[in-house]
Amino acid sequence: MTKDQIYATLSKVGLPDGGDLVSRDMIRALAVEGDSVRFVIEAPTPESARAMEPVRAAAEAAIAAMPGVGRVQVALTAHGPAAQKAPPQGLKIGGHPTPQAGPMRPAGVDRILAVASGKGGVGKSTVSANLAVALAKAGRKVGLLDADIYGPSQPRMMGVSGRPASPDGKIIEPKHAHGVTMMSIGLMVDEGKAVVWRGPMLMGALQQMLGQVAWGELDVLIVDLPPGTGDVQLTLCQRAAMTGALVVSTPQDVALIDARKAIDMFNTLKTPVLGLIENMASFVCPNCGHESHPFGHGGVAAEAERIGVPFLGALPLDLDTRLAGDAGTPIAAGDGPMAQAYAQLADRLVKGGMA
Repeated sequence: MTKDQIYATLSKVGLPDGGDLVSRDMIRALAVEGDSVRFVIEAPTPESARAMEPVRAAAEAAIAAMPGVGRVQVALTAHGPAAQKAPPQGLKIGGHPTPQAGPMRPAGVDRILAVASGKGGVGKSTVSANLAVALAKAGRKVGLLDADIYGPSQPRMMGVSGRPASPDGKIIEPKHAHGVTMMSIGLMVDEGKAVVWRGPMLMGALQQMLGQVAWGELDVLIVDLPPGTGDVQLTLCQRAAMTGALVVSTPQDVALIDARKAIDMFNTLKTPVLGLIENMASFVCPNCGHESHPFGHGGVAAEAERIGVPFLGALPLDLDTRLAGDAGTPIAAGDGPMAQAYAQLADRLVKGGMA
């Protein structure tokens, strides 16, 4: 059973408006592991996706009927955002923060866990999304707050679109995907529109997403921070009752230099650093199986030992992880090796009392 054979079978699954799944380039994140096959059907819009459940079922049945296939997982997602609805009168995002007596914790939220990095490009948002999904699969009630105001990516990674509702113009109803309750500034502004805000606007928006979102009962709220040591990090640590932070870095020295600055910032702000995660630790060639270390090896583990915090695990550089995130279905939602890696990471957090 090869991917070419699977594509050939899927090319026979027709679409209501003409063409087929392959000719219309709607197959994403195709993976074959033993007798298991999984892939994502990406519709052009959320509206068209809602009408494609019969196509998804037909594709699943066609692959299940192939010789040698024991299990099939087919997810249906959408490429573009849903039509935006005008926000209710009075609901405004951003602005100067309102006074508060001390650090706040949203009602019903047990723990708040920040996922941070010293620099961009180390996969912090990917780790945040997959960790949230892995914790949800482990039975935890999980929230995900995308606090990267300037570059929100969680709506795409979690496959969520559409402006959140606000029945009274004050309380914001969050979105739900893959067992996770989530909120992002990316859902409140037009896609592709830059957020051009000064510090007070950022602080106000973060305060709103913490205090005005109806998070419900959560075991843990994961906050995907922007890279660096700026206003958002300062606001979160000073205005939210933080449980602690996880710092993500690649093994290379230039990333570790900035990761140390993030760790120092959390120490200065009296926020415990609960552990370090090494991302892009290795790469296994899909053709020959050779394992290499393009960004070095073991640097984050050595740093964790040096500063006396837990090393929570190493994650490889993986193509399927990127494809799954782009398609809106995090790799942790499946059953492959990467899903198992995130499940082990989630298990360490749960057993350590962090989530």
